[in-house]
Amino acid sequence: MEKAKISVVQLFALMFIFEMGTSVVTSYGINAKKDIWLAILLGMFVGIISLFIYYFLFRQYPKLPFTGYIREIFGKYLGWIIGLLYIIYFLYTTADNIRSLGDLLVSSILPQTPLLAIIIPFVLVMCYVLYLGIEVVGRTAEVFIVILILLGIAGNFLLLVSGDINLDNLHPFLENGWGPILTTGLLETSNFPFNQLIVFMMLLPYLNRPRLVKKVWLFALISGGLILCWTASLNIAVLGMKEVEKSTFTLLLTIGKINLFEFIQRLDVIVVFTLLITVFFKASIFFYGALVGIVDLFKLKSHQQIILPTAFILIFLSMTIASSYSEHLEEGIYSVRYITVYFHVVIPLLMLFVNLIRRRFKEKVKLKSKVT
Repeated sequence: MEKAKISVVQLFALMFIFEMGTSVVTSYGINAKKDIWLAILLGMFVGIISLFIYYFLFRQYPKLPFTGYIREIFGKYLGWIIGLLYIIYFLYTTADNIRSLGDLLVSSILPQTPLLAIIIPFVLVMCYVLYLGIEVVGRTAEVFIVILILLGIAGNFLLLVSGDINLDNLHPFLENGWGPILTTGLLETSNFPFNQLIVFMMLLPYLNRPRLVKKVWLFALISGGLILCWTASLNIAVLGMKEVEKSTFTLLLTIGKINLFEFIQRLDVIVVFTLLITVFFKASIFFYGALVGIVDLFKLKSHQQIILPTAFILIFLSMTIASSYSEHLEEGIYSVRYITVYFHVVIPLLMLFVNLIRRRFKEKVKLKSKVT
């Protein structure tokens, strides 16, 4: 593993920006209709429950990456296979985020630019930052979270004074009942993005104050969730439900509505820059998690020696992941609903149960040895 340390402030910045990702820009949790904010809150609550499972596992093996204690719990061979599956999942999600960024830029501001011409420079910048190490990523996040917050404040202020917000668009409450909210919250918003924070289990051994993991994670999860909830509600209040359902990059349309004095308008750059920041860090963290896992499983000396070969795989994956953005969306929804739940919930729960059974068995053995 890399000899590095990150502070709790840096961990919070990374987690907060990670949660924003593409969620803050796209039609996130749209299946819940006008009650999308409830579905996001439900997903956040599920994410909090998952946090306690992840934290318990981390406390058992605080000096190992996630792939390390998968092998400790499931055994050398089965644990190695499951660890490899997590690496594949991290790489796929990295490619998915890179493709989402490329599609937004092509569809919004660079329509004549080939997708590959956007993806290659983006991946190379990721490689450069990750080559410098996780400390550099953490320090960079400390700077960019301030920029991100300032952009958010500016965008929200301009929307409030523009008079485009219509709270009637949020009514009626529970129009379609609890069914869509429960389905969306349990299957979609919980897995994307809240339970995706499981990738930070690969980074926690670098934290300089590991006892604060739970507090930092919980604070980042709740604050990010509330902002996503607010943004989703704002989109509906400004655009109306019908327009939100039709749109691909909802926040882009929302900010595009700003027109003050026929002078302050065309502020799409706020959304584009926000997406560049959030996707860069989210993709970089998933990429770094995959690199740490590869180093751990294959007993390599450093992640630096495999950055470029892995980057070529990412470029290939991001280009071939789907033939169009609509197909990309369909694949993403299917993956979030039916595949990622195994990586976020099922396997960690199995790890928890196996660990608890082993601990109880060891305690019984100790008691018997003392009696004899």
